[in-house]
Amino acid sequence: MNEWNEFQGEKWRKKVDVEDFIINNYQEYVGNEKFLTKSSKKTSKLWSRCQKLLEKEAITKVLDIETNVISGIDKFDPGYIDKRNEVIVGLQTDEPLKRIMNPYGSMEAVKETLNSYGYSMNKEIEEKFTEYHKTYEEAILGAYSNNALKYRQANVLSTLPETYGRGKVMGDYRRLALYGADYLIRRKKKDLEKLTSPMNFAMIRTREEVQEQIKALEDIKWMASRYGIDISRPASTAKEAFQWLYFAYLATIKQNNGVMNSFGRNTAFLDIYIERDIQKGILTEETAQELVDQLIIKLRLVRHLRKNAYKEILIGDPTWVTESIAGMRDEEHSFVTKTAYRFLNTLKNLGSSPEPNFTILWSSKLPLPFQKYVSRMAIDTHVIQFVNDEAIRPIYGTDYAITGSSSAIKLGKQMVYYGASCNLPKALLYAINGGKDEITKKVMVSDLEAMPNDTLDYQTVVRNFAKVLKEFSEVYVDALSVVHYMQDKYAYESASMAFLDTITERKMSFGITGFSTIVDSLSAIRYGKVKVTRDEDGIATSYQAEQEYPRYGNMDERADRIACDIAKLFAKTMKAHHLYRNAEGRISIQTVADHVFYGNLTGATPDGRGALEPYAPGASPSNGVDISGAKASLGSVAKIPYKGVCEDGITNNFSISPNALGEKESERIINFLKLIREYFQNGGQHLNANVISKNQLMNAQKNPDKYSKLIVRYAECGVRFQNLNHTQQEELLSRTFHDDL
Repeated sequence: MNEWNEFQGEKWRKKVDVEDFIINNYQEYVGNEKFLTKSSKKTSKLWSRCQKLLEKEAITKVLDIETNVISGIDKFDPGYIDKRNEVIVGLQTDEPLKRIMNPYGSMEAVKETLNSYGYSMNKEIEEKFTEYHKTYEEAILGAYSNNALKYRQANVLSTLPETYGRGKVMGDYRRLALYGADYLIRRKKKDLEKLTSPMNFAMIRTREEVQEQIKALEDIKWMASRYGIDISRPASTAKEAFQWLYFAYLATIKQNNGVMNSFGRNTAFLDIYIERDIQKGILTEETAQELVDQLIIKLRLVRHLRKNAYKEILIGDPTWVTESIAGMRDEEHSFVTKTAYRFLNTLKNLGSSPEPNFTILWSSKLPLPFQKYVSRMAIDTHVIQFVNDEAIRPIYGTDYAITGSSSAIKLGKQMVYYGASCNLPKALLYAINGGKDEITKKVMVSDLEAMPNDTLDYQTVVRNFAKVLKEFSEVYVDALSVVHYMQDKYAYESASMAFLDTITERKMSFGITGFSTIVDSLSAIRYGKVKVTRDEDGIATSYQAEQEYPRYGNMDERADRIACDIAKLFAKTMKAHHLYRNAEGRISIQTVADHVFYGNLTGATPDGRGALEPYAPGASPSNGVDISGAKASLGSVAKIPYKGVCEDGITNNFSISPNALGEKESERIINFLKLIREYFQNGGQHLNANVISKNQLMNAQKNPDKYSKLIVRYAECGVRFQNLNHTQQEELLSRTFHDDL
């Protein structure tokens, strides 16, 4: 193909293999950021238009909603922001920031959300859709067992997947740019020819899904043609590579409302095209940055129509448009390119923003100038997160990407059945209360050992806890099997799946909410001699530790060992089950911000946390108890095993005062680098770092108008501080802001 002229390598030409293409063609960049440029005039005009729309949206909450068309790859006329100045085209609908109705998840949720904003659905669409199509929320609730419904109502398991897409289904969107739609369609048709026997349920379903993927690719071609663009062939220039890549991604967010709309790992891939065009004189550094800036503008405009209950759980209505950057190819060569710098440079050119969710695949072997640049940008903007490439790469290979906050997948080869977290402190309270729920007082788990004494016995609590966790796991697996069966049946993500291998490796993600609470509670029972006060029904209402006990987050081996044991027990319990479509179970300690929501629905716990109070996020220590310094706090989290235990991610949300890193910017950059290096060398997997003082956040709380653009890392995403409600702001302020290392 002429589009492949001057590209090196043979393997990727014979089969779909983007990784081989990148390795054979990218150029590592080991220099600094001095080459970067400001935005072009076109971009400045375009972004100015967008800023006005975003300001209006901030006031109205929703700029507009399309009520006469429902979601789909090609349901909308072409949309533009400012056609004269757009070099990358395409919007989710026909107008910027207009949101899409997606009733495939829940018709009732769509109607409720529309009503809350003063809109109503076209009656004819509602009637026809309701008559001819079942939503997957209806299907899920109809198929749930009584136990699943019982645990759902008791807030043991979060219920996120019932009203929106599962989110961790991320296609390798680079494939469209490298191969073109026609080649991908031919490959899918060849795969279909091989899917013949035995014609059992699994084979029939796979054949049907591949047909849907082929149709999706045809629809994407048609969508692009309406913009006057032919994506049937491979991209021949950098501009086309950007455009093809974006069209592939755009199709998925038009079709499906996923909680985590991850973008992939694209900087090294796009850099190949940019450098070729610069050498040919087609691009300059300014026009190369223009392509990057305008792509990022498009990603910042991703929106979904979501009900208020969703936003209570996922703070700030994040879309997690995660772009994974850098990482190592091998022990000597990194994937740092000039385009890695160009992507991060958008935080200067366009200003800081929660989206895209820039994620640095960190290694201490990355070029030092890049390490320093990333460190400075993270300190200045609070929007960059880090994951440990040295821990992830041996498991997922060199061409992995992060979905959402910290979960890795092999691009184009794996998908994750994601959804729900298990409220582990509930399991502990059931163990203490003889299987009764501490809120409703209903019997949830039977045949547990009684605890008649005022002082909790550690061994009895642990035995009961293991029994409760076993029952939780059975209900958890059953619930997710129902969720994902119905998602596949009623809201299949054909656009995303079209950019995955036909035979896809499937993972299933099981998460923990309230991790530090369960760790500190068990530590209190074991080492602190906890006395319990019960009401007339025998339900524990408060706890009192009679002596000091070790707290997780202070590098105390006793508490940290409990943390590791809990992670291992949860992993072992969940992985003991046969999973839907033969998926492999993966464990995460990440909360996607439900730590506030579910903490506020759970009774008092033995660690001293009061009833109906938030948990700490992810794997972070409980708020305010990690008092032994920044390194001790990070060191405790780093002990939790990733390989073989928590391979879906271990998120750590961490705050440190700028002064703790030094008085001068140069000092702060170096000390921040040292902190990250030590944390990851000790085994840490993920880090959200807010380098900010508590006083600044308190001032922002008192003077919201002066801090309208302040962004913080909250749970696993970036969010504008003023988009947090008062409870969420208070939870953030209650965390430890480390004043020394």
